[in-house]
Amino acid sequence: MKALKYLLVFTIPITVAISFTFSGWITFLPLIYVFGIVPISDLFIAMDANNFDKEQEEIEKNNKLYSYILYLTLPTQVAFFIWFLFVIQAPETSTLDLIGRISAMGIMCGVIGINVGHELGHRQSRFEQLLGEILLLTSLETHFLPYHNGGHHFKVATTEDAATARKNEPLYIFWVRSQFMSYIDAWKLENKRLQTSERSWFHVQNRMVVYTILHIFLLVSIYFFFGLTVLFYFLSAAIMGILLLETVNYIEHYGLLRQKNKFGRYERVKHTHSWNSNHIVGKLVLFNLSRHSDHHYNGSKHYQILKSLPESPQMPTGYPGMMLLSLIPPLWFKLMNKKLQEIQST
Repeated sequence: MKALKYLLVFTIPITVAISFTFSGWITFLPLIYVFGIVPISDLFIAMDANNFDKEQEEIEKNNKLYSYILYLTLPTQVAFFIWFLFVIQAPETSTLDLIGRISAMGIMCGVIGINVGHELGHRQSRFEQLLGEILLLTSLETHFLPYHNGGHHFKVATTEDAATARKNEPLYIFWVRSQFMSYIDAWKLENKRLQTSERSWFHVQNRMVVYTILHIFLLVSIYFFFGLTVLFYFLSAAIMGILLLETVNYIEHYGLLRQKNKFGRYERVKHTHSWNSNHIVGKLVLFNLSRHSDHHYNGSKHYQILKSLPESPQMPTGYPGMMLLSLIPPLWFKLMNKKLQEIQST
């Protein structure tokens, strides 16, 4: 029964369904929910830093219901993706409705397409990895997997990592640097992997080649069946989902750096190299993503058994609230640089 609380993520598709069905201001309901209701709820609901004991952790680790909830997001995401392509071209759609529905699909891309794709992309099962790849494809962010698993988890909290925000780096600069550098590094990682096995970079086993072909096929299909305007609307939604991802990347590791030893090697990734949040609503909607320190300590650990540890630096509020704060760099720097100073002085 503990797994059922993660069904809270499906409140997002419900708000998106309302956005797609009605007109006017209510088309912005998903935006209001994720960045209004959720962060406000996190301010008033007590935080939860509890962890499973060893016996309960083993039980929950083997509880398939947690994975089934993840699997259920795939048909949900695909269904809403197809629905979006039809509803966005309805003749009676106003400009307000267009913006509202594009933002609604953007939230689906970021929260379900990319976030759940990330979780499944860490699994050992090829079937689960495939589900994650399909979810990421609906957000045009498939390069995330090669770089995230093969680059970010090794380089995190260093200046070599595209997805680690530097101290005093504005979010808007980070968006560009992280997205484009991680894309380039994903190609480099795949090319190097193919070279190691003495294969050409242009090979069916090069995931970046396969992902690129699938992206082109998807975009050409949308253009062929729905037209250029709908293609533009979908690209807008996908870009919003990608910016949500990069904003999460920004807040997760802002200013945290690993030290080098006397041999010039970085210290091992610790629980002190990611920002955490124990605010309940945001934690459940994002499948425990906010317990990010433990995720980096053991990337293969399933979301339901991630731990909150006292040495992990804690965010003042949940992920949605921190994402909003990061949009205003002076306020972000004032708050988070102070917290960085407190951490470094301990």
